[in-house]
Amino acid sequence: MKNFVYVIIVVLALLGFSSLFYVDEAERGIVVRFGKVATDENNKAIVYEPGLHFKLPFIERIVKLDARIKTLDGQADRYITSEKKDLIVDAFVKWRIVDFERYYLSTGGGNQRQAEDLLSRRINAGLRAEFGARTIRDIVSGRRDELMEQTLITASEGSNDLGIQVIDVRVKQINLPDEVSTAIFDRMIAERQAVAREHRSQGREQAEIIRADVDARVTVMLADAEREARQIRGEGDAEAAEIYAQTYNRDPEFFAFIRSLEAYTNSFGQGDNVMVISPDSEFFKYFNSLQASARTQ
Repeated sequence: MKNFVYVIIVVLALLGFSSLFYVDEAERGIVVRFGKVATDENNKAIVYEPGLHFKLPFIERIVKLDARIKTLDGQADRYITSEKKDLIVDAFVKWRIVDFERYYLSTGGGNQRQAEDLLSRRINAGLRAEFGARTIRDIVSGRRDELMEQTLITASEGSNDLGIQVIDVRVKQINLPDEVSTAIFDRMIAERQAVAREHRSQGREQAEIIRADVDARVTVMLADAEREARQIRGEGDAEAAEIYAQTYNRDPEFFAFIRSLEAYTNSFGQGDNVMVISPDSEFFKYFNSLQASARTQ
């Protein structure tokens, strides 16, 4: 009898334990009964809020779904603009579950990976349509917000059947394909090199102009200086000649004597000078007179 009571107690404990379940604050729980989502009297799915709850043991199964806002950030994809130009676009999506029953049924039992795959396809389709209706200039000239807003509207309308609310769609980065970027960079480099060559050519031209102008100024300055020097030398020679003339007029004999001494100095100042001349010539006039006066003394 006691054993039977113990068995009853154990069974009741197991039943009580299997009847209790806890839902975390970041989750919501739905009841699956005989493979179907349980509904209330209003034919709406029973969704359990965070906390401790009861369920029918062995009959009901609780599926817990993440109710937080999630981020879908996949790989960058290639899109074509209205000009048939390729762009590499990297975008992300913020989403959350709003209809847990529909989400559970449309994603194969609440499989988040499957939900994100389905949502990613619809977001890509919306982005592809928006990019295909715009040119590159429209996309990069400040109309990106309009593009994301329209994509958000399209994605929200297309995700209702998944029980998902798309909160935001953001384009993180837009790049050109590598082959196009390389060609553009090469063209930009060639253009910059052409501009640099033009600037260098203009610089050399200006340098030649400046150099020619400086050379002309230097030539003119040197010519002016030479002219002034010759003029000063001429004036000096004229003044010296006038002084000599005045001196000669005052005492011609003394002046002739001084000039003869200068001639002797210039002629015999260096020991290696040789002069062949008659001793009775006019050149030795004062020299001979000095010797004669020396003999008489």
